[in-house]
Order: sequence, then C-alpha cells, then structure tokens
Amino acid sequence: MTDRDWIVDRIGAPAFDQLATELAGSDLHSVLLEVMQRRAASRSPADVLAHYERDPFCAPAIVDLRESHAVDGHLLAAANGFEALGLSPVAPLGASSAMAHTGQNRVLSALRMMEVVSDSTNVLALECARRLRGRWDVPVHLATCHRVLRTQPQPRLPGHSQHFNLFALASGGREAKDHAFTVDTLVVHIRTMLRALERLERHGYSFGTPRVVILATSERTAVADRIAGVLDAATDRKPLEHAYYSGGLRYQIWVTAPDGGEVPLIDGGAFDWLTRLANNRRAVFIATGAGAQLIVSRFHRDARAAAPDE
Repeated sequence: MTDRDWIVDRIGAPAFDQLATELAGSDLHSVLLEVMQRRAASRSPADVLAHYERDPFCAPAIVDLRESHAVDGHLLAAANGFEALGLSPVAPLGASSAMAHTGQNRVLSALRMMEVVSDSTNVLALECARRLRGRWDVPVHLATCHRVLRTQPQPRLPGHSQHFNLFALASGGREAKDHAFTVDTLVVHIRTMLRALERLERHGYSFGTPRVVILATSERTAVADRIAGVLDAATDRKPLEHAYYSGGLRYQIWVTAPDGGEVPLIDGGAFDWLTRLANNRRAVFIATGAGAQLIVSRFHRDARAAAPDE
C-alpha cells in the first residue's frame, strides 16, 4: 500500500480492511455492483462517448478484422494436433497474479471476483488442471486465438495496443522418465509454430529465416541441449534469467519483418503452474504465445495489412 496510502486516508483503515478482507464475497459483490450502478446512472450519453473516444482500452482493434481472422485460421490449421478452444473474455480473479509473476494492477480487474483475460496461457493452465484431475495418463493439448487486454503501457511500436489477438498453445501432462514429456512437448510446440510460419509464408507473409533460441537455467541445461539436438532449425542456446519461466526452460522464435526489424514473435516455455494447481510434483505445463496481431500489422509482404475484398 506504499503508493496507495491516499485510499486509507480517504476512507479510513477500518473501512478499507472491511472491503479488502472482511466482507464475504457475495456481500462485496453487492456493494460494488451498487456502486457501479449509481456511477453508471450518473453518466450521460455524452459522457460515455467521451470516455470511448479517450480510452485506449475501448478502441477498436488496429488491424483489419478479415485479415486477422485469416491469420488465426492459418495458425489453428498448423496446430491441428491441438484441440482448438474458445475462451471466455473473463477469468477468475487472480488467474494471472496467483500463478505467474504478474501484479494484479497489470490486469483489468472486474466485478464478481473476475478479471479480463490478460494472457490466455494462464486460463489454459486452469483448463488443463480441470481436465487432468484423475486422468493423468491422458495428456491435454489445447490451442486458442484470443483477444487479451493488458493495463500496463504498451510500446509505441507498430502492431502494439492495449488489447490484441494472442495465439496460444498449451500442453499439460505427467512427466515421464528422463524428462521425456517436457522434451517431446516443447519440440512439438516449436515445430508447430515453425510450421505455422511456413504456412503463412505461402499466404502473403514474410518472416525471413526464423531463428530459434532456447534458454535454460543451469539445472535444465541438459534438457535444453536435448531439445536443441532434435530440432532441424538453426538453434542458439542462452542462459535463462527471467523468473517468469518457472519451469526453467524458455524458447523464442526470432523473425525478420519486411521493414527489416528483427522481432521475437513467438515465445514459450515450461512453467510450474500446473504443479501448483494440481499439487502434483510430476505435473508439467508447457505454453506458447504468438503475437497474431503483430503478424497482421508488420509481416505482410507489403509491410501493411492486406486490404479487404471489395
């Protein structure tokens, strides 16, 4: 609360504590719903329009919808070994911050103990945990194209905005001897994404020569070496220092846009989220994310989104 002391100063510590920790969930929902109902009732249509015009969270997507759908279709077609899943726009409160190294202020919290999805891989981890309960002998492989929203400022670069399409793969299962599930699944994710880039190359997009980088902590070096040894693509190896990848392994696929910029378009790795969700030390969760909106905005051979058909 060091940067939010004004809240306590304004409403008093007892009132804040009651709202934050003491009220039952249903009671808190009722209080917040009434507050928002009264605030909404005080707004005129002009107020709503002014808010719509100034707030980047409300702005339409920055890429053509037809082209975006076409790219999503190609990505899903390349991931034909994964079940395609349509996610809800919202997730349980804490879906990001309770599992990953993400502050709750970086997501858009909502009423009814919900939050707007800021990263579909977090939600896919929840779905893997649900499906694997009591069925660890059957691995789960899921894919989705989902519009996510993040509250932290976005870089002022082409293709970046507060909400954007994210393509994601997620796999969950029980670890096999010699980390075989981790190795095999990461290889499948990497090959699937390379196949997706090849498919998009045949449909008007350009990525140069993709470069795979595999990063690992010192404890996971041998596993990373095995992954690199299996792949056909050119592969670099680097140490992993980012704590977000709690499973000790990360990969990136770097590509070159038609405007000459090199971009880590695809990012994935191993996480301990499923281990914690299922309370199972042998649980493995592998996830991959790709900037589908970035593909549309920067990687068309014309370096711009294709115009819709007349």
